Amino acid sequence: MYWITVIGGGTGLSTVLSGVKRQRLWSDISAIVAVSDDGGGNGRHRDEFGVLPVSDFRKAIVALADDTESAVLRELFMYRFRKGEGLSGNTFGNLLLIALTDILGSEDLAIEHASRILRANGRVLPVAHEQITLAARYEDGSVVRSEDLIDEPRHDGTLRIEELWIEPDVQVSGRARRAVEKADVIVVGPGDLYTSSLANVVVPGMADALAEAPGKIVFLANLMTKFGQTHGFRLSDYVSEYERYLGRPLDHILVNTTPLPPEILTRYEAERDYPVVDDLSPDASHVTRCDLLAEEEVEAQAGDTLKRSLIRHDPDKIADALAEYATAHL
Repeated sequence: MYWITVIGGGTGLSTVLSGVKRQRLWSDISAIVAVSDDGGGNGRHRDEFGVLPVSDFRKAIVALADDTESAVLRELFMYRFRKGEGLSGNTFGNLLLIALTDILGSEDLAIEHASRILRANGRVLPVAHEQITLAARYEDGSVVRSEDLIDEPRHDGTLRIEELWIEPDVQVSGRARRAVEKADVIVVGPGDLYTSSLANVVVPGMADALAEAPGKIVFLANLMTKFGQTHGFRLSDYVSEYERYLGRPLDHILVNTTPLPPEILTRYEAERDYPVVDDLSPDASHVTRCDLLAEEEVEAQAGDTLKRSLIRHDPDKIADALAEYATAHL
């Protein structure tokens, strides 16, 4: 049995976690979660309560929840209020984590208690314990400070990001670093490249830990580009950016080969998002190409006003591909 650590944020992270938790191959599962989200409810909660952004913690906890546990509890953590001044748009699980943090005086303890309620099959670890701001320098020399403004650009979204960093210069948490050091497999992707995945890597100390880690780093390739972050990217561009920030080559890459539904692509194209073109060598031994696509279209949750992906990877297909890789290479 092996240890696996998944790094990211948002839906990409929770998709991977919900699959690997069902595999008996993994004796230890850790999720390292970005803490730079300052948009929507996370931004309001940061400003009002002084807490780390909790929505990605909540999603990761629910993704790791024991499937035999009450479905009502899982739905409760994901429940989004649709009425009530001040409540509408908020998620119950987010408010619970904020309340637990206030009671216990620690985000780590709040996450641990919430994880026990859902009998989570793994640990959810903030990449850092301080509030941070994500910053990006673009190819035209302009600088944007705010994860939200990088993710949903008010500037020219075709510009490429040349440098990513955080402010202030805080250090990676000790628990997150140890999760990297002890992992047999480290998964990055398929979330937004800069605001989910690399937002973890640029926290001082994390890149060093990843560069020196004895475990194998596996990149789960994105299905779609993201306007404002990876406009015009091919798969080789993603690989180059990961390797530049990681300070080491990726050990393996998982790539979906199932065609995406034309009607979904039309809706993505309206947002200037396009399928990621696989331009890696067809003979590359470190690339596995297989069906990783979820069959169901994602439906928006009532009361959710944020832009979400319409198609996603299938958690069980991801888990099977990771297990097959680990069995063959560890």
